[in-house]
Amino acid sequence: MKSILTKNQIKLTVKRLAHQILENHLNLENTVLIGIQPRGIFLSDRIVDEMKQLIPSDKILYGKLDITFYRDDIREELKLANTTQIPFSTAGKNIVIIDDVLWTGRTIRSALDALIDFGRPKKVELCVLIDRRFSRELPIQADYIGRAIDTFPSQKVYVRWQENHGADEVILE
Repeated sequence: MKSILTKNQIKLTVKRLAHQILENHLNLENTVLIGIQPRGIFLSDRIVDEMKQLIPSDKILYGKLDITFYRDDIREELKLANTTQIPFSTAGKNIVIIDDVLWTGRTIRSALDALIDFGRPKKVELCVLIDRRFSRELPIQADYIGRAIDTFPSQKVYVRWQENHGADEVILE
């Protein structure tokens, strides 16, 4: 097992990602943040918390998206659905999708399909903690990247959060 990000590196990376998003979307004007259930919300919650220290919290439109029934592998294994919490329209908005790891692109494709049910966005961007380059099956790329790594398909990337694993770390196995 190889350490990719330590607790302190994750903290700094989350801060940097929050600042980068705010640089491109001043005061989040006409912008919404969407965390992908289940694992992307740990990152998105932290990015939102970081932004609340920089701008008034009433300027932040934040939702959580469950993509279970939009996945193309839904018939291969039984998945438990999470809740979607998007109490606003995304029509005409700039959307920043937030997830922990970008690998094949299939999760993001599912998220794009699901988002259309909430209205046609003006623009969609992607923010990820880890970008596993050279493994795409779909033409999807991140706009905001915590760390880009090169991996073999046989390797696993584990993002562990204090909230569900008792520690913040990213490891490669």
